[in-house]
Amino acid sequence: MSQGQGFGFGLGKMKELKEAFQKAQQVQEGAKRLQEELEQMRIEGESSGGLVKVVLSGNQEPIDVTISADALKESPELVADLVLAAMQDAYSKSTATMREQMEELTGGLNLPGMGM
Repeated sequence: MSQGQGFGFGLGKMKELKEAFQKAQQVQEGAKRLQEELEQMRIEGESSGGLVKVVLSGNQEPIDVTISADALKESPELVADLVLAAMQDAYSKSTATMREQMEELTGGLNLPGMGM
């Protein structure tokens, strides 16, 4: 090791490292809050104008399914398709919500290696 180089970290690098750790801590704290918020969210998906409704938490956990009496008059295969379509709608909305929340959480932080 050359004299005066230490471990290769100058004061500027130490400052950058400290800032990176602070940003990471901010994201970690924000992620914890986001997780709590997502648990409380209720995201509804539906199919065929509301014949079937599915509710997921923001964490995509199933909460509720409502099948209208009109839907129950249909064949079991059609009801299954309606339930699946409502689940896909809720899932799509849920993933979009999660993506938006994560972008808000990490946006502007310029974390190394995050590509944002």
